[in-house]
Amino acid sequence: MLKNNIELDVKVKCIEGGTTQAKVAEIVGTTPSYVSRIVNGGDKVVNKTFVSMMEALGYDVRLVYEEREASK
Repeated sequence: MLKNNIELDVKVKCIEGGTTQAKVAEIVGTTPSYVSRIVNGGDKVVNKTFVSMMEALGYDVRLVYEEREASK
């Protein structure tokens, strides 16, 4: 099982950081529409097969986000 809601996490981190999805898209070199598709659940960030394999091995998948010291 994937323990994170990655799509919601991106929305929250944008709000907390005072930035927009369009700005994030510019920074990472993609389009605002692609970032929007990820945030709205249209494209999955973590591959379902990977999660299924880890579940078969007895693991849940949990991503950890840690703010870099330089950005504080």
